[in-house]
Amino acid sequence: MARVTLELFGIAARRAQRSEVPVEASTLGEALVALERECPALAGEVVRAGRLAPHWVASVDGRRFIDAPDVALAEGARVLVLSSLAGG
Repeated sequence: MARVTLELFGIAARRAQRSEVPVEASTLGEALVALERECPALAGEVVRAGRLAPHWVASVDGRRFIDAPDVALAEGARVLVLSSLAGG
């Protein structure tokens, strides 16, 4: 497992009442399950059982967008989670 940080923007940050959530995860899916567990207010609208809800996107270190739950995450990765409706 790698220590990664999920960065939340816009409505996700407001609902979670924080902009960063550090988690232990090896894949995007594991990170999203951990995010849902740490921030239950995001369940359903932002994350759903290890996947992003429609209209939400994730980017690893601001370099590439990902959505497959099996995408591997490296130690120290920063995963940005933002609404695609807000220009993400």
